[in-house]
Order: sequence, then C-alpha cells, then structure tokens
Amino acid sequence: MLHQFSREFAATLDEQDELKASRKNFIIPVHNGKEQTYLLGNSLGLQPVTTRSYIDQVLGQWSDYGVEAFFMGSDPWMNYHDHLIPPLSVITGAIPQELSVMNQLTVNLHLMLVSFYRPEGRKRKILCEKKAFPSDQYTLETYVKHLGLDPDDIILEIGPREGEYNIRLDDICTTIEEHKDEVALVFWGGLNYYTGQLFDMATITREAHKAGIIAGFDLAHAAGNVELKLHDWEIDFACWCSYKYLNSGPGAVGSVFIHERHHKDKSINRLAGWWGHDKETRFQMEKGFKPITTAEGWQLSTPSLLLYACHRAALEQFDIAGWPKILAKQKKLNAYLWGLLNELNTAQPAQVIEILTPPQDRGSQVSLLMLKNGRTVYDGLINRGIFVDWREPDVIRLAPVPLYNSFEDAWNFYNAMKELLSQ
Repeated sequence: MLHQFSREFAATLDEQDELKASRKNFIIPVHNGKEQTYLLGNSLGLQPVTTRSYIDQVLGQWSDYGVEAFFMGSDPWMNYHDHLIPPLSVITGAIPQELSVMNQLTVNLHLMLVSFYRPEGRKRKILCEKKAFPSDQYTLETYVKHLGLDPDDIILEIGPREGEYNIRLDDICTTIEEHKDEVALVFWGGLNYYTGQLFDMATITREAHKAGIIAGFDLAHAAGNVELKLHDWEIDFACWCSYKYLNSGPGAVGSVFIHERHHKDKSINRLAGWWGHDKETRFQMEKGFKPITTAEGWQLSTPSLLLYACHRAALEQFDIAGWPKILAKQKKLNAYLWGLLNELNTAQPAQVIEILTPPQDRGSQVSLLMLKNGRTVYDGLINRGIFVDWREPDVIRLAPVPLYNSFEDAWNFYNAMKELLSQ
C-alpha cells in the first residue's frame, strides 16, 4: 500500500480523479521548461486555453461588421449576455432573470447600496464583518459619507471574540436581534478573504429578514468556489468578481444577483443607464427610464464584449466539468491538503503552523498563520515555483482549485514546506 504522504500516493489520487482531464483546458505557468505549482486561484484564476479564440472571435466580428456585429453574423453581440447566464445560474443557485453580468465588483456594490440601503428614522445602521475586504470597507465608508452620514455612527461591525480568529454565527444572529430596530442593512462577505471562513449565508439572511432587514453579500471569494443557493436562501442581493475562482482574467467583468421579488418594485431607487432600459423600446431613445424587469434592469452601459468573451470561455469549463463534480473534487482535494498540513505540524518538535480556516466552514482556501519564520518560508516557496500569497503580518494563503489543480500540486506544496521547515 502506498504511503499517504508520498508523491506516488498523490499520483494515484490523480489517476482516479474524474476531472483530471480538466487541467489540460487551462494554461499552467511554466518556468525553465517546468510546470509551476499554482495555488492562487483565490487571487487570480488561470487562463482557459480557449480564451484567446473567444477574444479573436469578437475581434473578427468587429473587423467584419463594425457596429453591425451587434446584430449581424452567426453570434450577434446583442445576445452575448445569454451565453453567460445559464452556467452562472447553476454555479450561484439563482434563476436566470436574477442575474446580470456587468461592471466590476465595487461599482456594483455602490449600485446595490443605492437600491437597498434605505435609512429611515432610527433604522439606519449597516451591520458588517470587522476587517472585511478593503473594497467593502471603502464602499460602505464613502457611500455613507455621500449621504451626509457619519460612518462611525452608521457602520456596526462584528469581529471574532478575543483570542479567536473567526466570527461565530451565534454572535452575528444575536447582534441582529439586539439591534433590529437600528439596522437597515446586513452586508456580509460570503467567505472571508483573510481566514477563508465560509459564512452561513442562509441563516444570516433568515435572521435579517425576521428582523425586517435587507441582506446582501459580497461573494468575491465564494462564487465558483462553494455551493450557493442564492434564490432559495432568499438573499436580497449579491455581487462578485469573476477573476478568482471563475477564471475570467484580470479586471474581469463582475456580476450581480437581485432576487426576483425586487424586480418590479417601483419604490426601489436606482442609478440607471441606457443598457438597463426596456429592450423593446431601448433604441427609440426616448426620455424617461423604463427598466428591464429583471436584474438586467440595473445595467448601466454597453458591456465590453472582450470581457464577455473571457468570461464565456471560463464559464464553459464549468459546463464541461459539471458543477456537482467540481464541488465533489474540491472536498476531496481540500481534505487531502488538510491531512498533509496536519502531518507537517505533527512532524515538528513544536507547532509551526496554525490553520486559521475553520475545518467545517470552508471552501478551497486555506490560511496558515506561520508561528515561526513565516516570511522566510513564503520566499522559499516562491523560489521553488510554488505560487501562494502572503498577507501581513504572518499569513500564507493558498487555494487548490478543482478545475486545474491536482493532488500532486498539494503534495508539492507539502514537500516544499517540509524541506523549508527542516532548515
């Protein structure tokens, strides 16, 4: 029987992997003729091999038809959005009309605040996680200031208890109940970028709604990473980027989810643009905004077809592999990595790594608090062609993702760490 901490054991797991062929559909970084071990899908996903051909197709349509490519050819641009919605619907657990692919994440967050943050009387606070990703912090801070309000009075943060790294669900629910007469919006990250903690979005939403509070989420680190049921959980809105686990390229187009119950609510404020106007009358160029009665009604401008093309190539890989199989492999790959990490600690005279990520509430990402020589270890990994990232003051983050990472990738990381920790 092969030893479970050997390269041969990892290779055996790869042979048994139903998704092993998926790796060939992505471009793995190579240095000096050797494939690198890329474990940074939590930061920027790898490029699908078909991305260039989809971009070339759009460029070809532009050269052949000019602006008429919106209406002419075998794949008119006016219908391009329709290619993106079916796979996104599966990945996010949304019904198609609840999704719109548009803008970038922070722009969409501001748009959602216009529509769903409605301070009135005492009910004006925004409840959020402490030390959320900076985009969320800056969005809330500046939007509240834009309304002439003081962020220190409006933004109510919940953090971990003293001596802990993760936020307890009980503390979130208790705070919602205690401040239900003051809170107008619960805005939360689906998965914390620093610790990798996956939050119970269904329960948070349910508790918010019981208190008459809107619930919205930033899913930058959750979309394409973990199972989502946005419609069934009755989340009011969510936004995400598509350059991490969705592999759509740097600065890729973002997306929004808006639950269908809000689509025809005329009392909702919004910042509007031409592309969100009713499709039947859009080209009449008349005064008076009439929104599309789906999430597309929140669109602003003509989309970038080049970004759409990158997104299409990436989403196609989820279709090919199958979302249930992707989730199943993620659990196996992550469990294997955790086993290797535990072995690393056990083999040391004293504990050298503390795993910040909760063992039950997690996705692909693992965050390692380095208790000794963290920066030296990180630099050693990079020099060995192991792509991970560093978060001050002493955390290494990595995320083996099921579409293109192998069990041998996880073993390579373990083996490099073992060598570095023994020095």
